[in-house]
This record gives sequence, C-alpha cells and structure tokens, in this order.
Amino acid sequence: MKRYYYWADQMPAKPDYHLPVKDFFKSLLYSLDRFSFAVNTQDPSSYPRSVRNMYGFDYAVIQLAGGNVVTTVKLVMKNSPAFNSGLQRGMMITKINGKVITAANAEELTSAIKDQTVIELTVGNWKNGAVADEKNLTIYYGYSSEQPVESRIFEKNGKKTGYLYIYDFPDGMTPSLSQKFAAFKAAGVQELIIDLRYNYGGSVSSAAALCSMIPSGITSSSPFIIYKGNKNGGEVKRTFSQQIAYDPNAVDFNTLRANALGLSKVYVLTSQSTASASEIVINNLKPYIQVVQVGDLTLGKDMAGFVVEDKRKPKKISWQLHPVIYKVFNANGQGSYSNGIPPQITAGEYTTLPLLPLGDQEETLISSALNNIYSKSAEKNASERSVKVLFQSDTPSAAIGK
Repeated sequence: MKRYYYWADQMPAKPDYHLPVKDFFKSLLYSLDRFSFAVNTQDPSSYPRSVRNMYGFDYAVIQLAGGNVVTTVKLVMKNSPAFNSGLQRGMMITKINGKVITAANAEELTSAIKDQTVIELTVGNWKNGAVADEKNLTIYYGYSSEQPVESRIFEKNGKKTGYLYIYDFPDGMTPSLSQKFAAFKAAGVQELIIDLRYNYGGSVSSAAALCSMIPSGITSSSPFIIYKGNKNGGEVKRTFSQQIAYDPNAVDFNTLRANALGLSKVYVLTSQSTASASEIVINNLKPYIQVVQVGDLTLGKDMAGFVVEDKRKPKKISWQLHPVIYKVFNANGQGSYSNGIPPQITAGEYTTLPLLPLGDQEETLISSALNNIYSKSAEKNASERSVKVLFQSDTPSAAIGK
C-alpha cells in the first residue's frame, strides 16, 4: 500500500496493527476512496454483498407524479436465481419477506436481504396505474452464469441501427463482440447504440476491444489509455493493441478491426450503475468519435488498480487486496470524472411503467436514442422529472469490487 496506493501520502503514519484485517485495511484508506477493498478468498462472507450478486436482480423504489411510492424490478440476470424463479424486468414488488416496501424502509430491507440465503417476494404486474395479479416468488441465494451480449437491429426509412446490451466486461469476451460486429457490418448497420446502463465494468482489455470496432481511422498504434499513479506507480500509456493484448484470450486488434463499423458517432445508454470500464468506453472513445450519452449521470469511477495477493506456493495468506492505484485518462489526457459523466440527452428510465424489456425499441432510453437518430431530436417527455427515484438496490457501494 505504501508503495502503490494512489493516496499513499495520505495513509496514517502509525496505523493500529491490532485491528482485525478488514478494519485495519479500511483504516489505511483515504477518506474519499470509495473503491478500494479487501477480501479473504477462503471466506465468502468477506466479499462485497449485493442483491444482484447474491440473487441476480435489482430494483428501484420510485415516487410517481401523484405521490404514490412503488417498487419496480429493473434488472433480472439471465439464468440467475431470480430469473429461474420467474422474476422479470418490469414486474412490481409490493412486499419483501412479507413487509410492504416504503421509502423509509427500502434501505433497511435491502440490507436484510444480503444477510439471508432465501427471500420471499410478493410481485405483480403494472396495469392501468396499479399493481395487479399479485403472487409470491421464493428466490434462493445462488450463482448467476455469465451474461450474454445481446444484440438487435432496428430499421426505419432504410437506415439500420445496431443495438448492443453489454452487462459487464469479463476477460475473454472479444470473440463474442467480434461476432456481433461482423453481423452488424454484414447487415449494413449505419448507427450504433451501446447499452451500458447496468455495467459496473470489469476488464479494460475487453472495453478497449469494443472501442476498437466502432470508429474509423484508428490503427494498432493509436493511443487508447493513460494510467497515472503516485510517484512509484508513475505513468503508463497503452495503445488499443497493447491494452487488448493484456487479455491472453483476446482476439487481436487487426482481426477485430476487420469487423469495425467505421462510424463517426455512437450512442451510449447510461445510469448511475454505469461504472469503471464502462466509463472508460465513454471517455476514451471521445478523441476518435462523437459520443452521444443518453440516460443519467454515471457513477464516477475514474480509477483502476491491480490485485495484490500472496503469489507463493503454497499460499500462506488468503487475503486479497484491491487498492486503487491509478487515475485513468483518454488519449487527449482527459479524465477526472469522479463526480460521474453527464449525459447529452437526459432520459429517466422510470418515466413510463411498466419497464419494457431491454432491447425493446419503445423502452425509454432506447426510444430516446432512436428518436435522436431518426428525427434528430430527443423525445420531450424523456427528461421530465415527474418520477422521483427514492432508492435503488444497486447503490454505489454495490459497485465496489469491479
């Protein structure tokens, strides 16, 4: 930590070595550090817990124009415990473990969910301004499989728009991205919407691979990212090609470029759950292409790091440290978005209920982007603030660990 931690000069001179490991690590951190964390690889309970990574769904508590407070399911991961129990995006939750959800108890109920291994939801469908067809669903704590990249092609007046929903950026996803872009290219796609609204990030190499297939005019030596650390970490610059190659299973830059769309503009859908490598996509494409961001302000993780762990064999220490080591910048040296990246087109996901499936052209954020593409103007009601978001289960603390 003294050597590489970004805020090493802010660490306490005399830390309390008697504290338990997790508390001791926290005591070393700079007060404004939201993202560094430590986990014990032999103790699952030490990992950051969230409704999403335990059960595979997320929800929002919102206040409607008339003052009514309702809770809507916004994300259900494919082949997750929630998905397998029948939960769907757009359903309304009226009770969690028998308790009616209110603005006052939403955070408390969410925290309680994280300490359980089975939860009971009372859900219904939104019909004519009310919840109907209520039923109970039981969801068991469990594993969610890797999420597929989903694609659509929308067409109007002969112009084709490609749509990609990307849940996260794991290593090894470049073959899938390459196939999607090959299909877009073969279909003659002229515009592109990338949906990163729930994407907490992951591999910068996978993010670089995505970016490499969008604009025209880049080469393997085009600069992609600048990492700036403390006096020991220094400055590291990587081209598209170098960053992609950091993933040992990646498709190489030249192969990816063969499927590039060569666009001059891209639309990116965002929310406050858009973080880390997703924000790098937005910021690091800007030197090469016009990025039109649609939705909400992003989370603001302009940081990166690497895992610090015991490499000895056999391993003697099971703890893993995930400290913040670098601030990240694009090829023009632009970064410093710790307060989030604001959209050009503000659109509230919850302005229309029920929430439509991701990939539906009538869905609020998608239709806002399509309106801009096909009629060159954002829908007026997209930015209306008649709906107030009171609580979301994927609050920023849940994004820690990406």
